[in-house]
Amino acid sequence: MAVGNKVGQERSLVNKVTKFLRDARAELRKVTWPNRKELTTYTIVVIAITIIVSLFVGAADWLFSQLFGLLSALGR
Repeated sequence: MAVGNKVGQERSLVNKVTKFLRDARAELRKVTWPNRKELTTYTIVVIAITIIVSLFVGAADWLFSQLFGLLSALGR
């Protein structure tokens, strides 16, 4: 009896995976994919924002390290 139950579970798992893959494919067909110009624009925007944020974080890190260095020198 356990063997028959296991086979039923395997079929159920296969059915679930198959349904998931079909649904995923159907959803991907609904996606509006960007054209080459849009993709280039979005890529440049992401790179620019990444550079700006990294410069800001780097500047904040430098500022705080200078402030903590000053505070530590004053505390001696």
